Amino acid sequence: MGRLMPQLEFRWVSWLRVRAAPPPLQEYTEHEDGALTAWCVETSKLLNLTELSRRVRVSWNSRMRTTAGRAWWPDRMIELNPKLKTLPPEELWRTLKHELAHLVAYERAGRHHTGPHGPEWQAACAELGIPDEQPYHTLPFKSRKMKRNYSYVCPHCLATMRRVKPIRRMVACYACCRKYNNGTYHSRFRLIEQKH
Repeated sequence: MGRLMPQLEFRWVSWLRVRAAPPPLQEYTEHEDGALTAWCVETSKLLNLTELSRRVRVSWNSRMRTTAGRAWWPDRMIELNPKLKTLPPEELWRTLKHELAHLVAYERAGRHHTGPHGPEWQAACAELGIPDEQPYHTLPFKSRKMKRNYSYVCPHCLATMRRVKPIRRMVACYACCRKYNNGTYHSRFRLIEQKH
């Protein structure tokens, strides 16, 4: 077996298909935290991010299991794991600042691409008082173990990828597509299922 690798997935959407509008804000606000939202609003104003300060919302998501928080762009929503309430307050504030830093980075980037934990995010973390923030948390949330029954191999580099669910679309080796085809899909790197 080769090394594990990331995957590159391509989806083609008809240009005629109209994309559904995002759900109205009311659907998000059932578990909204007014105090945390107010803090994010004021912080965004101090950073001169008017649109972010107008739209940012923080809510608790009881469906989160292992993730501490999540930032949604362009909705400007932050979702937090309720388990943070059982930890010391500094963990909640660090997670909130981490997620707000994502929104700050995206807000400032505008139409330009920015990586989720790139230099723009790191700069926003520093401004929010968490200069040495790591991309992923080390909080004591129990992870769900899922058996990966499906294996796929790249015919070019022989790297192996294991999956919980079978692949139903055209998926290629991300590393090979990036290295040999400028990051775009090519059928010669299409993953092949390994039978056990």
